[in-house]
Amino acid sequence: MTRPVRIAALSSHPDLRRRLALFASIGVVAAALIAGRGTARPADAAPLPSPPPAASGLTVVELFTSQGCNACPPANANLVTLSSRPDILALSWNVTYWDGLGWRDTFAQEAFTRRQRDYQRGLGTDNVWTPQVVVDGRDHVVGQRMAQIQGLIDRHSPFTGPTVQFRNGAVGFAGGATPSVPADVWLVRYEPRPINVPVERGENGGRTLPHADVVRELVRLGDWRGQTVGYRLPPATRAGLATAVLVQAPNGGPILAAARG
Repeated sequence: MTRPVRIAALSSHPDLRRRLALFASIGVVAAALIAGRGTARPADAAPLPSPPPAASGLTVVELFTSQGCNACPPANANLVTLSSRPDILALSWNVTYWDGLGWRDTFAQEAFTRRQRDYQRGLGTDNVWTPQVVVDGRDHVVGQRMAQIQGLIDRHSPFTGPTVQFRNGAVGFAGGATPSVPADVWLVRYEPRPINVPVERGENGGRTLPHADVVRELVRLGDWRGQTVGYRLPPATRAGLATAVLVQAPNGGPILAAARG
């Protein structure tokens, strides 16, 4: 299937035109954050000049993987391929439940395992497993099946949540359809370059495994209830990480908005 080129159609999308008009308001929110006011709504202040709008229409592809799983290297390689595409936010979450079987994953965190368990409830699966790919928080597939992953990417629908703008150490949100329950705002920091990891023991002992967009930090900034709001971004725990923000229905629900910093 030929993938539609969304960038060329942005200016004709009526909802996007409405959202772009809100960028100035988001700029005021970000300015208030830098001034130390936490979150803010624009009042009578003149809007700050707005930078060019960020690319829209990202598809979020999340891989749950482990260095201890011998079925995972092909899925890791698939994510390496997808990570080079500008229309995709690829994220690799290394989980912990393989760690007691001969090799402790060098990137795994309990928070990432909890995220997958949230998807277990949200997607209605019987258990957690690797390699699992989740697309936009709505559908999932076995991570080795690139054709099926591409099929889910092709079915991506525009997000219904807010426009997101990063500015001066803060992130602002405006517009979008008000969610029925408050959505979570997640800060994600990840390695921007592929990493090859030699594995010494376990099912992949003696192999060097590719990884792409490995998540290092997951921080809940707050919630989004449909309002214009902003959050200050905390300092990164290590240098060189890329930044993304997800607005997502709670408990493993659909992703409502996504943007790279």
